[in-house]
Amino acid sequence: MTADADQEAVTEVLSALADPTRRRLLDALAAHGEATATVLATELPVSRQAIVKHLAVLTRAGLVAGRREGREARYRVLPARLGVTARWMERVASEWDTRLAAIKNLAEADPDDSDS
Repeated sequence: MTADADQEAVTEVLSALADPTRRRLLDALAAHGEATATVLATELPVSRQAIVKHLAVLTRAGLVAGRREGREARYRVLPARLGVTARWMERVASEWDTRLAAIKNLAEADPDDSDS
């Protein structure tokens, strides 16, 4: 992926995961490995129709894929976009750790040690 594609992926993933129901749905799907909307609806306090709509958002974000099996679709988690987002978050966290360490060093520096 290019840097622009990575940024687009991060934006889509974070937008999709901003909803707590979708996060719970992704957790439930990860626990099952693969499941139908009907099965997932038994575990969450929302209707099957709402589950299908949330799965569509997760699919557009590249977090979930569905395949037809008879009359139902079976969904599974796609980890690649989560990996891209996790790497971006690690990079941001590392940058902030560096900044905070510099602030800490400045705050703890002995003012008598300055060359002024």
